[in-house]
Amino acid sequence: MYVHGNNLIQKEKHRTKYLDADSKKYLKEIRIMYDKWKKDNEGLIGPTKIISDKEEDRETISKRVSLLNDYKDFLDQQHYAEKFDSRSNLHSSVLEEFLFYLFKDLVGSISENALIGKSHSFKDIFFKSANYSEMVSAPNALIEIKDHDFSIGCSVTASMTCNGIEEPEIHKWDIPAVAIECKTYLDKTMLQDVSTAAEQLKQKNPNAMYIVVAEWLKLTESVNLKKYKIDQIYVLRKQKNTDREFRYSDSYEKNPLYDDTVNHLFFTVREFLTSDWEGGIVNGLNRGYLI
Repeated sequence: MYVHGNNLIQKEKHRTKYLDADSKKYLKEIRIMYDKWKKDNEGLIGPTKIISDKEEDRETISKRVSLLNDYKDFLDQQHYAEKFDSRSNLHSSVLEEFLFYLFKDLVGSISENALIGKSHSFKDIFFKSANYSEMVSAPNALIEIKDHDFSIGCSVTASMTCNGIEEPEIHKWDIPAVAIECKTYLDKTMLQDVSTAAEQLKQKNPNAMYIVVAEWLKLTESVNLKKYKIDQIYVLRKQKNTDREFRYSDSYEKNPLYDDTVNHLFFTVREFLTSDWEGGIVNGLNRGYLI
């Protein structure tokens, strides 16, 4: 759940890296600000599944976005960005943890057993026995897993046995109702990759919703978004991507993370999670149209 916090702990406890004076100093500074950001978010309650006052929900979300902007502005300073580059995932993990704060009370108000956070989701299953004798003794199932940055769903434990065999074969995986991929920026290659992941998810879980959340956008007008299998793409800064070296120039104006975009994200997911998922042949036949 605390993806960014865990990333910070790993750096603080690393035995071979981040041992120089600057790294230690910066990690201490980041730790102070992170603990405050976490405490302030956990001090806010809501929104939940109850739709009683949308204006109050918007106000709570705006407070969370304001806290995120403050923390991101601090963490995105040039000396931190240069010391902890993109490979360290320190910066990219902030958005994943923010989504947990945004949705935790909604999900908790629906079920205390729900999956929320990073997930190891079911992608495919196949069976691979070494011979026929082994085949009739155990399923020998192999589960292909796909990791998602952030998911809301459930965790499943499946027990499989062959006819006449008492000893079960146990497998565990996650099933997302909502899968969200988090990107610092979204370009065409990333878009193709996440579209493939969305298509694979919906082949096994047709009711799933697949969303991309990015800070910046790196796409041109020549991209046909309709051909991709993603339900929605949110660009939180409403801004095209700029190479990192230009972001620190005096002339660059960085947009904030906009609360109206986050509001749309939250209300879209809440409506999806609290509505009936109609579908299938029978339901379509009653309407007279199937899709």
